[in-house]
Amino acid sequence: MIVWGIFYFIAALCVALFGGNAWLLVVLYLRRHNSRPPLPPEPETWPVVTVQLPVYNELYVVKRLIDATARLDYPRDRLQIQVLDDSTDETTRLIQARVAHYQAQGLDIELIHRRNRQGFKAGALAHGLKRARGEFVAIFDADFVPPEDFLRRTVPYLVAQPRLAFVQTRWGYLNADYSALTRAQTIALDGHFVVEHLARNRNGLLINFNGTAGVWRRTAIEAAGGWQSDTLTEDVDLSFRAQLAGWKALYLPEVATPAELPPQMAAFKQQQARWATGAAQCLVKLAGALWKGSLPSHAAALPGHDGGHDSGFRLPWSARLEGLLHLSVWIAHPMSLLLLLLTPLMLLNRTALTVNVSIFWLMTFGPILAYALSQRHLYPDWKRHMLHMPVLAMLGTGLALSNTWAIAQGLVRRNQAFQRTPKFRIERRGDRWIHNRYVLPFQWISLGELALASLALTSVMISIAMSNYFAVPFLLLYVAGYGYVGLHGVKDGWMGRHKRPRLSRPVTVSSR
Repeated sequence: MIVWGIFYFIAALCVALFGGNAWLLVVLYLRRHNSRPPLPPEPETWPVVTVQLPVYNELYVVKRLIDATARLDYPRDRLQIQVLDDSTDETTRLIQARVAHYQAQGLDIELIHRRNRQGFKAGALAHGLKRARGEFVAIFDADFVPPEDFLRRTVPYLVAQPRLAFVQTRWGYLNADYSALTRAQTIALDGHFVVEHLARNRNGLLINFNGTAGVWRRTAIEAAGGWQSDTLTEDVDLSFRAQLAGWKALYLPEVATPAELPPQMAAFKQQQARWATGAAQCLVKLAGALWKGSLPSHAAALPGHDGGHDSGFRLPWSARLEGLLHLSVWIAHPMSLLLLLLTPLMLLNRTALTVNVSIFWLMTFGPILAYALSQRHLYPDWKRHMLHMPVLAMLGTGLALSNTWAIAQGLVRRNQAFQRTPKFRIERRGDRWIHNRYVLPFQWISLGELALASLALTSVMISIAMSNYFAVPFLLLYVAGYGYVGLHGVKDGWMGRHKRPRLSRPVTVSSR
């Protein structure tokens, strides 16, 4: 039992460590959140920009994406648009028609269709880059709707700062008020994009590229080793490699690019599982380079070094350590799951849990404060938004099983398939997604989540029977979290039991 107690304490300590990092980011945010980079002058000659739109079976949103990109306010002779399509359904026909429409209007837009998904999104981006003529590359996923002034507000920073690798903008939301699930997602994403990104970027720490709604310097992509598909988060991987090689990153929270949030629990869980897996894979891949503070094998050719790289470049220790915490934050999920599994043993052995549970609660307030600050930063009615914080707390707890399983699979299995998040074009409350052909089927892991909710409830009863009331609120969070996620998954699976539209036969087009 002593051994299990040690494991229990280590798990609590790991959860506390990541909660403590949240406290640190809150302090750094409060220190520098009002600082802004100098506004760059408008370029005398606007550079050529290639806009890449990676797409895979996006029947419902691809037209919206292409139309929004075609409306970008940028000199037409300096703009190239690539629709990087790996689709196997009639999405490709829709793209063909839309591309032909804008080509007839003189827009430099092309469909680049691959007959395989080699490298998945990273492979598509790398394939398109070979034919890109832009000095800078903007990327938008299928569910995003870039504002017309996006390039005019971001490109000048890259022109003015030769060592700047990429500019990341804040995500906005097309369907934030659709449901309690989407509202909780907005709070979580706002915490990342407001508090975490600002705290890191304004204090000289590493930030990650979020895969979309940003602009890259092409030479930085190439110098840092290019897009690589050995992790499920190619965006995090490349952005960390670029900064390890001495390039800079810039976050612009004042530029918001709206996107669609997944309204289906299974789709949301699939998105979170991919992010968790990819972060763990990046940690394994880049931990050594982060510890050393540089990436000599992919050192970038920095301006001012005669085409060579700065061989003496090293990240400061603060950036290295926080970067390691940044990539390992998802490990809090398996540690949280371990805490639940060991708690009944601790209770039956009459082990005092006061210290462990106190550490857990103390560190939990770090993320809560970060979320509250992000809502206050963005919304005048931020207190109303915080009413959905309990739903986010349940999600954060209840996702631990699926994220733990995803991380384990990602670390054991190589060449894991990229499972994209299905998009349904849900923009308002009355929109329906249940009969959409991309709806994910019932996930059996939902039953495992309900079993964990039952285990937590049993632990509550044991705690009460043994007068260990201090552990009851801690365990009730597990009951609520796993119960909410599991029941939501069962409900979605029951609603989706009706026959969905069949996929049409794969589309055959010429590979351009």
